[in-house]
Amino acid sequence: MALLTGLPRRLVEQQLLNQAQAEEILASCKKEKQSFVTLAVAKKLVKAKELAVLASEEFGLPLLDLAAFDGELMPKELVSSELIDKHRVLPLFVRGNRLFVAQSDPSQMIAIDEIKFNTGMTVEAILVEEDKLSVAVDRFLSANDNTLGDLDSALDDIDLDDPNARDKEDEQNSNAGGDDAPIVRFVNKILLDAIKSGASDVHFEPYEKRYRVRYRTDGILLEVSSPPVNLAGKIAARLKVMSQMDISERRLPQDGRIKMKLSKTKAIDFRVNTLPTLWGEKIVLRILDPSSAKLGIDALGYEPEQKDLYLSALAKPQGMILVTGPTGSGKTVSLYTGLNILNVEGTNISTAEDPVEINLEGINQVNVNARVGLDFAAALRSFLRQDPDVVMVGEIRDLETAQIAIKAAQTGHLVLSTLHTNSAAETLTRLANMGVPSFNIATSVSLIIAQRLARRLCVHCKVPAEIPEHTLKEVGFTDELLADAEIFKPVGCEHCNHGYKGRVGIYEVVRVTDSISRIIMEGGNSIEISDAARKEGFADLRTSALKKVAQGVTSLEEANRVTTD
Repeated sequence: MALLTGLPRRLVEQQLLNQAQAEEILASCKKEKQSFVTLAVAKKLVKAKELAVLASEEFGLPLLDLAAFDGELMPKELVSSELIDKHRVLPLFVRGNRLFVAQSDPSQMIAIDEIKFNTGMTVEAILVEEDKLSVAVDRFLSANDNTLGDLDSALDDIDLDDPNARDKEDEQNSNAGGDDAPIVRFVNKILLDAIKSGASDVHFEPYEKRYRVRYRTDGILLEVSSPPVNLAGKIAARLKVMSQMDISERRLPQDGRIKMKLSKTKAIDFRVNTLPTLWGEKIVLRILDPSSAKLGIDALGYEPEQKDLYLSALAKPQGMILVTGPTGSGKTVSLYTGLNILNVEGTNISTAEDPVEINLEGINQVNVNARVGLDFAAALRSFLRQDPDVVMVGEIRDLETAQIAIKAAQTGHLVLSTLHTNSAAETLTRLANMGVPSFNIATSVSLIIAQRLARRLCVHCKVPAEIPEHTLKEVGFTDELLADAEIFKPVGCEHCNHGYKGRVGIYEVVRVTDSISRIIMEGGNSIEISDAARKEGFADLRTSALKKVAQGVTSLEEANRVTTD
């Protein structure tokens, strides 16, 4: 047993950590080259505020609430961004020849020594909470990034009113191939910031007199940057070079892919699409994080009974599992989560996708290409000659694909696929409307998952919502849901976006039972199938959303946004 000293010893004495936890964090500090305080808060073993109070007492340093500090007082040019980012400290203010620096772990004296050496000033540490410091440092670094500052003079000779100016500029940009260093830094920063903020998409949009960059975070688009409009061509050229597209072709849409390595073990893929618009090429990047497909089924938000239904269907040797919902509702993650569960040595899995979004080792993934005749149906026919156990079809778009998929499900294969419908019941009737015989639908489809994504309430700032009981009943709450309901509303703080952080799945999971099969074979409509599903005890999307509200996971406003009565 190691002898603990300083802050780790104090935390164990106060019973905020046990001996084993303290030793584990200390061992990780050396491996990950992070401070004790940073790792203790990151691992959620100690609250940042409790840790800051104890550290203040242990080291005899003043404690400051960064949330109440006026950022205008910060000396922005005194300490280099490299030092601030390296040591995760923040210069606060200057008094004479003394520089006061915010720090969350006072044991990291090397940070103070380096700043003292670089500034020639007496440096004094002020203790702050780790979580607030991390947010403040990122905000400070972002605000003081002057990547595009040195480009202003290069744009002085361009006449914004000249109708040919943009075309001339675009021609120069295409010829440049996107090698301009400030543009490279700007694009890299936009992509890295998107990853850090948890964005799912990045939009680069040219207009007549402005250019904007937007992130889609938790399903909502927010503007994050507005570079000079004359950089539209340079930015487009840089992105097209990174995506291995033809930079001279600006009349037709193009598709590409970017792979950004963040470390030796972590890489993020971007799916890139360009679209010629009136004022230039709009470019949208979809961020594809492979780790999102490996979160595990427990992280997706399924209710316990819904998770059991999904796992039970995945365990069957044959049948069809259909996932349905609008674009951006998390269908891909649900499918890949299922594939991860099935991805074992004894199982042969093949997928046909348009395009492949996440690369998974051990799974045979095929990009469909209609231009050369490799559509979903052709890929599926080929799969069936390759001794498959599990087949995943990105989307059932036509009768031919549906028929082959159903035949595969009926002949000893497990088939997973998606459809663009609004509910489980509509999925079954959509197949019938395509021309699939009712008997084939009833005997091949085993499970349907309809889903949406709702924003999670921020755990740091959500507050109880006072809503009258009769109002809750009017929007769909039952006595059972109200019995243990804890309803909260968003507020907004430095940890979140307007009171929300992250998203959670809202699901309708329906197993095709005997009674539902009978309705399908009798040619019943979606209303009859939906009523039968409710009688069987399968919750619809609205009920599932209200459960998440009652659990305090999301707000009533958000439930209303993603579902309807």
